Amino acid sequence: MSGSLHVLRDRNGAAYLGAVVVSGFGTSAMMLVAGIWVMTLTKSTSLAALVTFLVWAPTLVGPVIGAVVDKVRQRRLVLIVSNLVMAVLLLSLLLVRSADQVWLLFVVMFLYGISFVASDAAETAILPSAIPDNLLADVNGLRMSASEGMKLVAPLAGAGLFSLLGGSAVAALDAATFVLAAYLCALIRPRPGLPVTTGAESDHTEGWLRGLVESTRLLWHHAALRRLVLVGSVTMFVAGVGGATVFAIVDQGLHRAPALVGVLAAVQGGGAVVGGLLAGPLMKRLSARLFVAMAVVLFAVGVLMRATPSLSPVVVASFLGGLSLPWVLVVVATSVQRDIPSAYLGRVAATVHMLTFAPNALGQALGAGLLVFVGYRMILLVAGAIALLAVLGCLWRFPVDRKQAGEEAGRADEQVPARPTAESVDAP
Repeated sequence: MSGSLHVLRDRNGAAYLGAVVVSGFGTSAMMLVAGIWVMTLTKSTSLAALVTFLVWAPTLVGPVIGAVVDKVRQRRLVLIVSNLVMAVLLLSLLLVRSADQVWLLFVVMFLYGISFVASDAAETAILPSAIPDNLLADVNGLRMSASEGMKLVAPLAGAGLFSLLGGSAVAALDAATFVLAAYLCALIRPRPGLPVTTGAESDHTEGWLRGLVESTRLLWHHAALRRLVLVGSVTMFVAGVGGATVFAIVDQGLHRAPALVGVLAAVQGGGAVVGGLLAGPLMKRLSARLFVAMAVVLFAVGVLMRATPSLSPVVVASFLGGLSLPWVLVVVATSVQRDIPSAYLGRVAATVHMLTFAPNALGQALGAGLLVFVGYRMILLVAGAIALLAVLGCLWRFPVDRKQAGEEAGRADEQVPARPTAESVDAP
């Protein structure tokens, strides 16, 4: 916990986490209310579900959005401007009064998704220059805890406010949180003495498209980071498949009312809060590969426990899922921040975001489709087995060609001097 205290005492760390808490509260409230708002106006469940799709759709073009972020010399401005723009857009929702105006809600939520991707890329690029390297894992862990903590309280507050005053009140509240988050982001300052390098310079000489290709090549040729990202993608895919079975677990397996799904979600959220708090200290004691392997083992055990027809194991499984999944995401995010040259951090971070979160959506779609033909227990058993195979892929030591390793090390030395890499962390 000492790392967490050091983060809170750090000006940049406290300002950043404050922005995460404030914007996370508004976002969690608005994400739930947007679907309820559409359902109330249109009486259509499919249109209500479309809101979530529109928010996550920009993830699929994350590398392009990240490349645009890299062209901005002061990436802090991306956070400030995106927060202020979203505040203005949310205030436009005060005009929504009937089903004929729902299109405006769809447009705003799609732009909401674009701001998510842009902000995530900008945050990943800013943190290494604003936070000491030994606190990066703690910051990423606390960020996860803060986000998940807001998901526990904000949806209830948003739903209550919607019932009392309507969707316009929730939109106004979310706009206010964006303004406050913009102010807190403005307090973040790069640490003195660090060189400021952005993709703007490289893009000027090599072209925007070539810079995007180069960032993809950089990620692919970084063997240790590539392995972590692939394991993270598989894990998130399994999480999506397992998440699609939750109603079948409650109804067919436990024979309980659908309301139990909310309880399990709360337990999982509590596990995520604990997982985020523990991520930083554990990452300092374990190598990246070993930490991710341990996390995926716990996650796989949780997936398999969900197949049991008893409430207690399912509750424990929900907590294990919430505890372990943030560990995987924190390790991947921290490794990107430490190992990727700052000129490419925005686009590489957006690419990694796409590779880790898009499989979750695909897994949910596949899981929902499989439930029509296969029992949920079989789906969970196969999903758990896939997660365990991912553990083997994480721990297996592949032979490395010494000449290729030397070339990669040379490229890394030229681009990121004096920065610890995932390879050095994994070295025996």
